[in-house]
Amino acid sequence: MVTLLVTPVLVGCPGGRGREKGSAVPSKTIEAVLAAHSESLMALPGVVGTAIGLCDGAACIRVFLADERAAARRRIPPRLEGYPVNVEVTGPIRPRGRGGGEGGGAG
Repeated sequence: MVTLLVTPVLVGCPGGRGREKGSAVPSKTIEAVLAAHSESLMALPGVVGTAIGLCDGAACIRVFLADERAAARRRIPPRLEGYPVNVEVTGPIRPRGRGGGEGGGAG
């Protein structure tokens, strides 16, 4: 009788032996993970931004590159502390100027 109760639990468990390395359930919030890694990601040549986004309907960390040749692409891990990482080429990102005319910003 114990075998019948234990077997369905083991078979129905999505984790365990079949889990890929690095796909563990995250222990930190995605905001905390991004905060912990953003500075080191931004230090990589060609990285122009980081953000939290959605990848296939799930929260992910997005890393933006200046161009396709960015050497950083090889150094960005596919996951950070359990969250998937999505790399996208956006081109350079520049801050918008604070307009001097009407509707040019707060203040």
